[in-house]
Amino acid sequence: MAIRDEFPRLAAAELDEVITHSHVRDIPLASGRTLALITLDNGRDHTRPSTLGPATLFELGDTLEAQRERASRGEVDAIAVTGKPYFLAAGADLSNVGALPDRATAAELPRLGHRVLGLLHQAPVPTFVFINGLALGGGLEIGLNADYRTISSAAPAVALPEVFLGLVPGWGGATILPNLIGIERALKVVIENPLKQNRMLKPAEALELGIADVMFGPATFLESSLAWADAVLGGKKVERPHVPGTLERTVKWPIALRIARETLEQKLGTVPQAPYRALEILELAKRNDRAAGFAAEDAALAELIPGDQFVASIYAFDLVQKRAKRPAGAPDKELAKRVTKVGIIGAGLMASQFALLFVRRLQVPVVITDLDQGRVDAAVAGIRREIAALADKGRISTDEQQRLSALISGTVDKADFADCDWVIEAVFEELGVKQQVFAEVEPHVSPSAVLATNTSSLSVEQIGARLEHPERLVGFHFFNPVAVMPLIEVVKTPSTDAATLATAMRVAKDLKKTAVITRDTPGFVVNRVLAKLLGEAMHAVEQGSSFEDVVAAQRAFGFPMDPFVLLDLVGLKVGAHVLDTHHAAFPDRFFESRALHELAEQGILLEKDGKGKVKGIDKRARRIVAAHTPAGAKPLTVEQLRVRIEDGLADEIQRMLDDEVVAAAEDIDLCMILGAGWPFQMGGITPYLDRVGASERAFGDTFHTPRVEGPKS
Repeated sequence: MAIRDEFPRLAAAELDEVITHSHVRDIPLASGRTLALITLDNGRDHTRPSTLGPATLFELGDTLEAQRERASRGEVDAIAVTGKPYFLAAGADLSNVGALPDRATAAELPRLGHRVLGLLHQAPVPTFVFINGLALGGGLEIGLNADYRTISSAAPAVALPEVFLGLVPGWGGATILPNLIGIERALKVVIENPLKQNRMLKPAEALELGIADVMFGPATFLESSLAWADAVLGGKKVERPHVPGTLERTVKWPIALRIARETLEQKLGTVPQAPYRALEILELAKRNDRAAGFAAEDAALAELIPGDQFVASIYAFDLVQKRAKRPAGAPDKELAKRVTKVGIIGAGLMASQFALLFVRRLQVPVVITDLDQGRVDAAVAGIRREIAALADKGRISTDEQQRLSALISGTVDKADFADCDWVIEAVFEELGVKQQVFAEVEPHVSPSAVLATNTSSLSVEQIGARLEHPERLVGFHFFNPVAVMPLIEVVKTPSTDAATLATAMRVAKDLKKTAVITRDTPGFVVNRVLAKLLGEAMHAVEQGSSFEDVVAAQRAFGFPMDPFVLLDLVGLKVGAHVLDTHHAAFPDRFFESRALHELAEQGILLEKDGKGKVKGIDKRARRIVAAHTPAGAKPLTVEQLRVRIEDGLADEIQRMLDDEVVAAAEDIDLCMILGAGWPFQMGGITPYLDRVGASERAFGDTFHTPRVEGPKS
């Protein structure tokens, strides 16, 4: 019976799948043995990675069955799988999930993956996977199901990103991996990395973790992999030092899982489902029972695939993969000016982060300036130390270290900015200060130079009020930490010309950031939404609600940190300034907080232990807030607070859309996902507000953002 006959629902589903075909050829090895090499190839160029949909898996399963039969007859001595140039496989084809007709059909998908990839484990001869390129999710699980794995040093990434998307590794990853590399390393790959903005592994990291057995250079990768496979067939011993023993299974395994669970609860709360389901499977994997583990993976995916969180994740993923690459309102990119030198005004921490990012990504000279030569020299030295640290970690070569260090310079003479094409300020968040530094530098730069401000909430138009050429000023708002956060809000004033805007979009792209164009309004997008959240939080505690109730009211949003931890992170003075800015602009909707100003003056909010771990709200902070609570204040319940915050957010976002702060609701979702860490599994803020009914309660409608539908019951 053909494999497709075992999965009649999937076989009958009409899906628009780009099929990745399985091409087989026999490779004669030096020893005289024969290896059957299966190459996965979707027939598209390098812009379309190979993916694994149902039709692809049916074909791969039939191909593997045929090679297993040949092996049983003694025709081949080994079976191997590799990919087309640059790709092994980018995982399961998720583009058709919405087209699956029902949950029963969706439930067949994880079982099909186990059935097909399991053929590698059950073969009568040794099996190999040559990871020649990108291997994500199901692509990596092809390798995990085989007996041995080689990897190319040029492979761009290796990862199990499923938890990031609201799923679990469902074709053996959560069961096989911990028994290959140990529970602590598996926790990093399965849960920790996906929740760090979907961090992926480089080939050397995959080798060190024990995911791959050996690594070869790209020039001779296939030849070297075949020779190594031949040696293994001839008796070469493969060392795997990370395979867990009895001590790890009995002692380390439960401890590692307990710590992981506590960390998840502390950082994410209990709203996200996928990481906790993954923990359950990793715990079961201690038994090293593949059948039981695979059954648990099947059960988890049968629940998660039709669930709201996965459907929301696919919407968010689509935003990041598609809309982010085609930003709304962007002018013709041909208008962008060349940037051959960058000037940075300021020599503080933010300016240093800018300098490191610009020099690494643009590979052009970067000059920083400040009022004091000693401050400038210290900043340049610090940036060069950061570059040296990158070299020490192996992230850049020694030659690149020397080249980048030579591109960094400092000055107190604004005339040294004369040949800069791009000048960005990173000075104190005060209107007069920013106006002054631009007024001082403008006479020294060329007429074509672009001026950029990193303001987080001030009016970009007002910052440029003293400029002779305000048309060359643009807002370029980074998020902290600069190297990590992927979003830049590009702020267009009424004066900003098309060439300046196009240059800003080009620079953002070259920095490997996602840019969203916004109007010049208070807080732009992210800080306006966060100001609403934080302002409501402070107002609630000043009206007598407990800090704990306010945290509980916002827990449903799934944010990685509660509002008071977020306030502490951004800085109490910064938070107070942001709330003041929004209260001044929209006094009927944003509260001022005198309590927050007093907390900022005292530097008090959270109680922490010696390691900086948050223990709760400081007792002194509670007393300060209580002193600002008016007599007769009536605190709200947790449910009342949640509804108030949701309705306030829905109202504010609709006003932003009415005022054309951005082109569409999807842009607000994109900003919140990439700039504020709005969880992928919540699918963006506007779908969340639609799901909970806040948008209809606030303005009698929904935001009408496109939705990805999941399989029906």
